Amino acid sequence: MASGRAGRGGPAFGAKRALARAIGAASRRSGRGGGTTLPGRVLLRLEPEAIARLGAGLSGGSTIISATNGKTTTAGMIAAILAAEGRPPVHNRAGSNMTWGVATALLEQRGAEGLFEVDEAWLPRVAQQLDPRLIVLGNLFRDQLDRYGEMEALAEEWAKAVAAASPATALALNADDPLIADLGRDPATERPREGTLYFGIEDHSQALPELQHAFDAKHCRRCGHPYAYEVAFVGHLGHYSCPNCGAQRPRPDVAATRIELRGMEGSTATVRVPGGEIEVELPLPGLYNVYNALAAIAAALKLGVEPGRVAAALREMRAAFGRVETIPIGDGEVSILLIKNPAGANEVLRTLAQEGEVDLWIALNDRIADGRDVSWVWDADFEVLGGGVRRVTCAGTRAPEMALRLKYAGWPEDRITVEPEIATSLDAALAAAPGRLFALPTYTALLELRKLLADRGLAKEFWQ
Repeated sequence: MASGRAGRGGPAFGAKRALARAIGAASRRSGRGGGTTLPGRVLLRLEPEAIARLGAGLSGGSTIISATNGKTTTAGMIAAILAAEGRPPVHNRAGSNMTWGVATALLEQRGAEGLFEVDEAWLPRVAQQLDPRLIVLGNLFRDQLDRYGEMEALAEEWAKAVAAASPATALALNADDPLIADLGRDPATERPREGTLYFGIEDHSQALPELQHAFDAKHCRRCGHPYAYEVAFVGHLGHYSCPNCGAQRPRPDVAATRIELRGMEGSTATVRVPGGEIEVELPLPGLYNVYNALAAIAAALKLGVEPGRVAAALREMRAAFGRVETIPIGDGEVSILLIKNPAGANEVLRTLAQEGEVDLWIALNDRIADGRDVSWVWDADFEVLGGGVRRVTCAGTRAPEMALRLKYAGWPEDRITVEPEIATSLDAALAAAPGRLFALPTYTALLELRKLLADRGLAKEFWQ
């Protein structure tokens, strides 16, 4: 539903919109970037309530998605499903997910409904402004502690945002994340909030052999007692219960009951949905993308899309910006897999371990958007890939520390090269790779890499 709290504004607001659009167009023509953020920044400086005003013009209402890992891909999947239905959404598809990115997308709106991925810390503010039709919450992992703080604090802020949402706002929640699943509980009745749809994995064959070092949600949100885990799939995502108060994982309405992972080729899954089953083929690799697909399926069902049509759209899904994006370069290609925290990095490493010997380019930056604290690399399980690496080039502002981490993970030192400069290191890595190079950048390194490839005419600018 569209918010009725603010109209689209009169002539003064129209002038502010026009100015912000003009500034965005000039920024894009300059080739210096900023096209996904600058227009929104300008508009919000001129009109702080711009998101509410513009969101009120979406007759089909808005869906917002948040998670530590996977929100860009999940939003891309939902966008593909809606586009296949003839409902292309207003969408911040380049991944600019703070208020100014949402405002920029709304400035350029060409559709009746909104679809916005939202940064974890900004979720409460954007939800309050947009009064969304649907909130999709995927996971909470330890990430950028210098910026976000502890996960439990974020979960509390999310709980407040859910409690403040309109009773008409539906929820699609990950049943396998105890921090997320509990947000669908009505504290007054201890029952699931009306309009909540849960998703999760039921295929025990995909469980980890043991809990990973990057295991975050250890204590019950209700009583503080340690959870007991039957199985875990990705980090702390799994089947859990509290021996003390009886809190337990809700049974998911959308569940992957059989999963086949095929390395970088993708995966297939049988998914139980209300009223039956669908067979899902994903061209994206890894169990983490199965979770993203389950979130997208749950959202699409809430948005009125038939299950069979959801499966057909996912089959044609292509990678979002920097998320398993493959770009041809000469006689070879580079596949880009963003890494930014232990849980996400572990899933990338787990996927690459199925590929045999691989050539890697790992770029570790410590800029503000990455998080200044890069100690997370010591919690990621780089050990699982040590024997399967032909050559690795370490780049970025913290390249030496990345190389040191790989040395302690048991990777052969004669296969590790350190070259901090992005372009030089990439060219060296490509020259040494006989076919496909796997690029594992942190967030700002990803932006540098994509800009470099765009400047060379090998990829589109990310805001296009």
